[in-house]
Amino acid sequence: MSSASLSSALPPTASASAGSRCNPHLRIPKTLFTFHHPHHHHHPFLLRVTNETSRTEVSTTDPTNERLESDKIVDGMDFGELCNEFECISSPLVESTARQLVRDILELREGNRALGTYAVSVKYKDPVRSFTGREKYKRPLWITGALENPTVRVQEMVMLSTSVLNIKWTIQGKPKSFVAGIGGDLIIRVNSQFTLNQISGQVIEHEELWDLSSSSIIAQAFFWTSRRLFATVEAAKDLADGAKDLSTRFSTKQENTEVYPDPSGDPTKFFQRDDGFQRDVYQIALFLAVLYFVVQFLRTTL
Repeated sequence: MSSASLSSALPPTASASAGSRCNPHLRIPKTLFTFHHPHHHHHPFLLRVTNETSRTEVSTTDPTNERLESDKIVDGMDFGELCNEFECISSPLVESTARQLVRDILELREGNRALGTYAVSVKYKDPVRSFTGREKYKRPLWITGALENPTVRVQEMVMLSTSVLNIKWTIQGKPKSFVAGIGGDLIIRVNSQFTLNQISGQVIEHEELWDLSSSSIIAQAFFWTSRRLFATVEAAKDLADGAKDLSTRFSTKQENTEVYPDPSGDPTKFFQRDDGFQRDVYQIALFLAVLYFVVQFLRTTL
């Protein structure tokens, strides 16, 4: 599939005659995004986008404004050849996932993030934390808790293949710590790579890399300290959730097997099994795990 191009000269009705895989060409008013592209008709594979705000501003009087402002970032992308003469190797859902991911990034979405974009067992990894499971995407972001009025800019968005999406974006904001604030704004250049299921379009792997070379030494120290502390707290939450799930499963099993027949063979005799020891083992294991993460955090920061 060739690259979709953005044109403000086409009227909105032109989209009705477009192919089923082409993006709609709409008349777009002046917005927060600045597109840099050559004047010829065929765009390069990379789409470079600049956004000078931390959120996508949505007009309350125009319900289609949010879709236009987020979707137009993806309109010029090349998603590769989804189908050839013999078979389809990818799904149109890959494109809709890309639109949702960039919307979540620009708006710094937390609790209202579209979890359907991620597979149930999605794997996440960054330099200080990793986890499995999309439910953890519901938790608050480190950005909103550590920075004042953070801004987000998307520089590049490209499909490295029909199943791998790469987004380069920048976070900038003043640390909420008074001491760290002396070092000026914290600038983080993020490289997010998403591996997508080619059929469902869902994210199955998500990896992030950070570049802090544009920040001062003080700002970098604040980032790594606060980020590791954040990762430690999140890991403790993971353990607590895991213990809770295990306890729930065990309780459900106990409800079904609370009374056991006498193994001697007498069907009229029953006895109950004491599970107090097993509960104590779970509690001790949870305490040791939390203690381990606290010790590791102190070793890396002191």
